[in-house]
Amino acid sequence: MTALDLSSPVAVVGTGTMGQGIAQVALVAGHPVRLYDAAPGRAREAADAIGVRLDRLVAKDRLTGADRDAARARLTPAENLADLADCALVVEAVLERLDVKQELFRALEEIVHDDCLLATNTSSLSVTAIGGALRNPGRLVGLHFFNPAPLLPLVEVVSGFATDVTSATRAYETARAWGKTPVACADTPGFIVNRIARPFYAEAFAVYEAQGADPATIDAVLRESGGFRMGAFELTDLIGQDVNESVTHSVWQSFFQDVRFTPSLAQRRLVESGRLGRKSGHGWYDHRAGADRPEPHTAEPQQPPAYVVAEGDLGPASELLAMIREAGIRVREEDEDNGTRLVLPGGGQLALADGQTSVEFRDVVYFDLALDYRRATRIALSASQDTSPQTLAEATGLFQALGKDVSVIGDVPGMIVARTVARIVDLAHDAVAKGVATEEDIDTAMRLGVNYPLGPFEWSRRLGRNWAYALLDDLHLRDPSGRYAPSLALYRHAYASDKREVSGS
Repeated sequence: MTALDLSSPVAVVGTGTMGQGIAQVALVAGHPVRLYDAAPGRAREAADAIGVRLDRLVAKDRLTGADRDAARARLTPAENLADLADCALVVEAVLERLDVKQELFRALEEIVHDDCLLATNTSSLSVTAIGGALRNPGRLVGLHFFNPAPLLPLVEVVSGFATDVTSATRAYETARAWGKTPVACADTPGFIVNRIARPFYAEAFAVYEAQGADPATIDAVLRESGGFRMGAFELTDLIGQDVNESVTHSVWQSFFQDVRFTPSLAQRRLVESGRLGRKSGHGWYDHRAGADRPEPHTAEPQQPPAYVVAEGDLGPASELLAMIREAGIRVREEDEDNGTRLVLPGGGQLALADGQTSVEFRDVVYFDLALDYRRATRIALSASQDTSPQTLAEATGLFQALGKDVSVIGDVPGMIVARTVARIVDLAHDAVAKGVATEEDIDTAMRLGVNYPLGPFEWSRRLGRNWAYALLDDLHLRDPSGRYAPSLALYRHAYASDKREVSGS
């Protein structure tokens, strides 16, 4: 099944930000486009707005004047749904309410030809449920674009329970012909991105609720150590706290209130207070004119230790040993069956976050996971009330000698980046095991849809087969609510042999 021919008219119903963006994508690709909105005059306004954006593309040399004029000639506001009768594809981008979408598609089914492909841009509703209102649900598919649609490359192509393979394939190939990067997924709550991204927000909020660190510090650690483009607090302020919480709540409810997707009480209070982020002037941060941006906690300079003793393999942090030597600090390595830590001159220990707490051990400081310890500009340390000031000072001085800013947070098991990445990896493995999408499509979706520095499976391979499982298992022992219980899929991955993995088991 091939993509729609460029001569085939495409309709977009709903002319908000997403509707206009999708229409622009189809228009620039070369299709005749019809715009329809139930509100009188809205389609004409949307057509004018798209024309303005085309002018901007010309001004930036991304579109020729001739192509702009041809695109404008192909764009037609529709007065009523009947004007869409000859369209080969209709994409809806209307209100996120099941009854509204079902009513729209029932009306369209009476108007368009039997071979017309129907698509919903829903981000949170079930494609299966929307299609359940149709006589022929096989021609309904999810085409979930990401905002802004003309700029972001990812499109989730979602097959509902009754979607025909031919419909999904045609939608997939059409999205690709439009210059997008489509990924195929089953109709599951949150699809790929909004399902697997939940821990990025949830774990940041959980650390804050546990008074482990303030938003500015958590965001800085996620960016400067984890390699994420934005921290969870600043990103949800950009998205809108009400929008982000609504998606989280929808996924949680759709999974029958699965504890792994439990919404944040702190975010709920933020929404209830009207602090919705940038659009309201205040969210986690104050965005009003002249407001000061809070700075992350950064430790005062400390003297580096003269030497460290490396006991065992530091695993994902093994690169630190070379960096420590390069900084002029002596390293003595000792083989230890159970050792994965650095011993400091004062006798205290420094260990990579593993899901345990500092208070469980005498005089230990944990350090957080980094995407790349050489490139990281900030490292988080975790200490308890039983950690000696000398051990914390030596640990701080060690990382400062490596050129890192140091943020000291509370005694939070799994810290910030480590627990976030482990949970993302777990949900990704679980999604593949349940037939949601392939490993490749999940990695593509998370890199392109939410700008993660690595896809979950690429990250998992870097960290080692057992790393995420071991960390979550430790967290689950300390919080037996089920939130951190590793999935069966992750368990199988952790304990499968390389030979079995290669054979596809």
